[in-house]
Amino acid sequence: MELTVLGCSGGIGGARSRTTGFLVDGDILLDCGTGVGDLELDALRAIDHVFVTHAHLDHIASIPLLVDSVGEARHFPLTVYGTPETIRILRSHIFNWLIWPDFTAIPNRHRPYLRFQSIKVGERVRLGGRAITSVPAHHTVPAVGYCLDSGAGQLLYTGDTTYSKPLIAAINQQPALRHLIVETAFPDEQHGLALASRHLCPNLLAAMLDEITVSPQVHVSHLKPGVGERIMAQLDGYRGRLRPRALEQGQVLAF
Repeated sequence: MELTVLGCSGGIGGARSRTTGFLVDGDILLDCGTGVGDLELDALRAIDHVFVTHAHLDHIASIPLLVDSVGEARHFPLTVYGTPETIRILRSHIFNWLIWPDFTAIPNRHRPYLRFQSIKVGERVRLGGRAITSVPAHHTVPAVGYCLDSGAGQLLYTGDTTYSKPLIAAINQQPALRHLIVETAFPDEQHGLALASRHLCPNLLAAMLDEITVSPQVHVSHLKPGVGERIMAQLDGYRGRLRPRALEQGQVLAF
């Protein structure tokens, strides 16, 4: 499997600041932030599955535009996976005929452009020889991460989270984990804000990494614009076994 980073920024502001979206094997999205909009129309048509970690705008912004752009050209619905709480939020606050049309009823409910698939924490979805399992995360709204398994290796994406013992346990249960994509949204001087918003800062990420027993490459995402260099400078001072590096737009991770 291959994951291509379409966006990994914690905000917008310039061509290199696209919010979170990862394209997997051409037909799967992990989250659907503003970076998805850079794909050509043919690439958008090829996407069949969108796995959403949570309902915050920076992670779902392109879903309404995606289904609007490709729905008529598809032969079956685009499937959006998320927890029951996330799906409820999307139905109530996005696809409600006020913010955006309800594409689960367009052109009709028997042949819609969009369908939602509920997924619980720990549930596995198999797509051919690939497996995608939701893992626990701890954020201000109901949230999960996802572990992708190609059969030869694994990649785990935490989504938005603060320090979480259940998440650390889920990471340590992946013996063939090659890549860990983990957020760090704030510098250490905003530790209190990180806790209040249930994000990570470098010292909280360091505490997590100290408890990880597997040996993935660690890729840091969701750096807030304007403070990314400061966050990474603080992480450069971490002297643990794992060495976090900044994830970059356009980067490709194979596993």
